[in-house]
Amino acid sequence: MNDRPSWVPSDVDVEIPSSARIYDYLLGGAHNFSADRTVGEKMLRAMPNATRIAGANRSFLRRAVLYMLEQGITQFLDLGSGIPTVGNVHEVAQGANPDAKVAYVDYDEVAVAHSELILEGNENATVVKADFTEPNTVLSAPPVRRLLDFDKPIGLLMVGVFHFVPDEKQPHEILATYRNALPDTGALALSHLTADYAPEGMAGLAEAMRKSKDPMYLRGHDEVVSLFAGWELIEPGVVPAPGWRPERAGEPMEPKDIYAGVGRKV
Repeated sequence: MNDRPSWVPSDVDVEIPSSARIYDYLLGGAHNFSADRTVGEKMLRAMPNATRIAGANRSFLRRAVLYMLEQGITQFLDLGSGIPTVGNVHEVAQGANPDAKVAYVDYDEVAVAHSELILEGNENATVVKADFTEPNTVLSAPPVRRLLDFDKPIGLLMVGVFHFVPDEKQPHEILATYRNALPDTGALALSHLTADYAPEGMAGLAEAMRKSKDPMYLRGHDEVVSLFAGWELIEPGVVPAPGWRPERAGEPMEPKDIYAGVGRKV
């Protein structure tokens, strides 16, 4: 087990790839194992721009958090947060406002273990090991309740996670439960992979993930828009991630393979 760092929980099977660690690999992180890298390489063969898609998703996360901070939101619930590589939510949020609070939620043991390490001593951030598709468990988790004030604005972050949720798990009902728990001043940032632009390549991406812990379910534009039911989409609506409020005019609007949007609770 030379591929196992000392901080990885002993019950983690490093031979089973996970979406959190594959994403970390595509972002250039170091918290992944050979099984994750193998799937990552398969994804890159199917979609050579997979690293750019991962980067575009991460950049959207940053812009969405900064937008929410501008709207007076200083609390964040990051669902399916993954491994907190460079550009993580507390780094972005607390860099702009040291008092910002962040609760991370993930069911991947490695993601949680590494989060606990880097959050040690950070009183305004916590991590919970839970499946975000079980909202009542997440919302009642003591660390979440201790850190976040549900009478004040909360930013709900579902960035790059709902393409791992099959229709059988009723994604709209999951979102509705979270929405109903937030105050009226809450906001949602969501991104989702799509096969609208490169169907063959994205089919190969989904095939690479088929035997992982997190098989992939791609959705089209209208389906992603429907996930914002009960939220008022802010301009420019649901668009390819690079086109959501780019920081500089004239930036290339590629890749288009992941939709992104932000909504206010209505």
